[in-house]
Amino acid sequence: MEHPDRIFLRDHVLSAEIGAFQSERGHDQRLRFNLSVELRDTVAGSDDHVDLILSYDVLTQAVATALADQRYNLVETLAERIAAEVLAHPRAACIHVTVEKLDLVPGALGVSITRHQGRVPASGAAARVAILVHGPGAPAPQGAVVVLPGDAPARSDGPHARRIALLALDQAAWALAGELNLEVAETRTELDAASQAGRPVVWAPARLAADAPAAGETPDSLALWLARRIGAHRVDFMRPEAVPLPPLPEGLTLTLARLPAR
Repeated sequence: MEHPDRIFLRDHVLSAEIGAFQSERGHDQRLRFNLSVELRDTVAGSDDHVDLILSYDVLTQAVATALADQRYNLVETLAERIAAEVLAHPRAACIHVTVEKLDLVPGALGVSITRHQGRVPASGAAARVAILVHGPGAPAPQGAVVVLPGDAPARSDGPHARRIALLALDQAAWALAGELNLEVAETRTELDAASQAGRPVVWAPARLAADAPAAGETPDSLALWLARRIGAHRVDFMRPEAVPLPPLPEGLTLTLARLPAR
């Protein structure tokens, strides 16, 4: 059996405030991080081009992002957050994360976890996942539905136009989530967890789609790209106007639910 290629981060030591006990509050302690990531594709096809590999910066940034997000009581929770950050990258297939506290005892105390990029089999929960491009005034969905704001941002010019459009959709996603009283999902791990639990979420697309030019930057193209990626069986467009539907990918049902014009 051929073993997957891996990249790793070893003995990465940072200080942070962490711990559930009162004695651990109010001061930092040293944490050691070891990450090993199994790659979805071999490095042989990278042609020595940095854009075709999973950068080591993804690993160090995942640790930094997780630590900056909140104060943790448990190293287990911190390890889960780091794993989710790395597995949001499409080239990561599996990650092994070890987080150790270095200042509590002689030696180290910690946790090791292994997590795989979420894949829901076609016969399981994902077969019931739908993508909804949400129009103004549409009701909140129920069940395993991934919601995407339907209003495309105004197109800007310049080399960063696509990134700006994706970030604008992220802002719209957070606003829509507040209106519908739903959670926002940014990573594949969060999307899979919501679908398996049978609950709707609003997708903020920038993190997953930024490095995937084929996803486009409009709600329509992003919805179809995500549907193929997570194995959704249906994409619903809720709009007041009678606009044509995008081309139909094989095996995917598209519907247009017209809303009354405001």
